[in-house]
Amino acid sequence: MLRQAGLKCFAIPADLDEAAIKQGFTGPPGALALALAEAKAGMVAKAYPGALVIGADQLLVCEGRYFDKPEGLAEAAAHLRHLSGRTHRLVTATCVYRDGACAWSHIAEAHLTMRRLSEDFLTSYLAAEGQAICGSVGAYRLEGLGSQLFERIEGDFFTILGLNLLPLQGFLRAAGALAG
Repeated sequence: MLRQAGLKCFAIPADLDEAAIKQGFTGPPGALALALAEAKAGMVAKAYPGALVIGADQLLVCEGRYFDKPEGLAEAAAHLRHLSGRTHRLVTATCVYRDGACAWSHIAEAHLTMRRLSEDFLTSYLAAEGQAICGSVGAYRLEGLGSQLFERIEGDFFTILGLNLLPLQGFLRAAGALAG
């Protein structure tokens, strides 16, 4: 997404035990998403002093239940059955680390209402999308066939995709890392 927006960057995955951070966390979803984003950026930033290191994380919350990325198509189907006919929240946190400290952060939410899905539709959707949807916490890619799952969407498109891109670009411009 950053490269498509014209930013020169490279991706370095953080070897982070997200489950350890999630376990016992008692704050609101936005605080948890930010804690995960900061942990990722902070871990990578240690190896790149002076660099602007972007971290992001997204949580899906439906009726108080948190969802992780499905481990396979059977779990993806179970997620979609649970979300069917309900509204869920995508909570996306983005932060920028520099020299061991968080220089900027932003939390945003989107609310998505999934239409009621028939078993026939669900079967054909899973067959068409395949394992690719297991890379998404909601078992959908809104920019593809996943758009057919919804009857209503409230929120920023980039937040839904997992990065608060517009506020991030504003910070990068102010920091002189992106042409104004």
